[in-house]
Amino acid sequence: MKSYKPLFSRALAASPGRIHFAAHSHHLWPDASYDGHMQAWDDAATLADRKWEKIFGEVIPRAQANIALELKLPDPRTIGFAPNTHELLMRLFSARKPGKIEVLTTDGEFHSFRRQAARWEETGWITRRIVPCEPFETFSERYLAAMREKQPDIAFLSHVMFRSGLRFDGVEELASYASPDGAWIALDLYHSFMAMPCDFARVANRVFLLGGGYKYAMAGEGAGFIHAPPGYATRPSFTGWFADFGAMEGKQGEVAYGVDGSRFLGATYDATGLYRFNAVQAMLIDQQLDTDAITARLGALRAMMADAIGSGEAGAKLRTAEVLHPNAHGPQARFLSLRHPDAVQWKAALMAANVITDARDDILRIGFGLYQDEEDVPAFCAAAKRVLG
Repeated sequence: MKSYKPLFSRALAASPGRIHFAAHSHHLWPDASYDGHMQAWDDAATLADRKWEKIFGEVIPRAQANIALELKLPDPRTIGFAPNTHELLMRLFSARKPGKIEVLTTDGEFHSFRRQAARWEETGWITRRIVPCEPFETFSERYLAAMREKQPDIAFLSHVMFRSGLRFDGVEELASYASPDGAWIALDLYHSFMAMPCDFARVANRVFLLGGGYKYAMAGEGAGFIHAPPGYATRPSFTGWFADFGAMEGKQGEVAYGVDGSRFLGATYDATGLYRFNAVQAMLIDQQLDTDAITARLGALRAMMADAIGSGEAGAKLRTAEVLHPNAHGPQARFLSLRHPDAVQWKAALMAANVITDARDDILRIGFGLYQDEEDVPAFCAAAKRVLG
């Protein structure tokens, strides 16, 4: 197995001896991201006020093209950017009808949506129907059944659930219920974008897609994106001047919006994340690496880790955990989920020994990145056995 550690020399050298298995949480940054980061600084120094011409004329279009290629979207211009997906979520909901919004969602959503939706429900702005993720084997069917039973104003769910790795497999049927004046469909791609092959070509004209560069895209913070299908959510009420960037020097009259993804832009923000994202994408092209190849490589490491934990190589305690297998077939999440009441304590003990994992409630997550090789699996197991017993 070829090693790609040289692509991450800065991050690996920054903490010698660290065993990092949390690429699903904070992915280590490749060296290319440093070059992109510094290019953003150089452009700000060299171009000053004119840097925005480059950002809107080159950086954003290149990032749009990279995302469209990854997700098989027909038109890169449907993509808009923000510092994070929460900001884009706010804009999406702000474009919905006046009055109470009916939302169909799940009990497996990340805190960004879960917390915001719960607060909105407290204020009376939305009502939620929540479909449980478990039992895993019937999740997609049950969510679609709830959609057929009563179509909501917005159906919002993760393509891959952040705790369990459960994948939703009913995207095409779900999209069939969408219409600009009826139900809107929004998928959170944070744990599928560049974590597994994704093809949304057949639903691109009916489904919102949200994701970002923080995790598997290896670009860090500041590169949240939305794909907004034409004709849907045309006038977000939570808006900023970037959404009308092209007309800012003209006479200010009505509140105008672009017809493409630019209608979801906000106000002034740091575009350095997009520089890093584009630099990492260029690195992958140079290395002849795509998501299919990375998925195959890391899927093998994931299987090695699952077998090692099951055989006791990582110690008796980890062996007592339930290793979740939420998807019977098809692409798997880029992490293993181990269910045990002591998950948070295990994560803390491993962290103290510079062995980095991640925990959510009773789930310990062990994630995989391009900077790992086969020898990193036994290294993790030996450390876990030593620390946890």
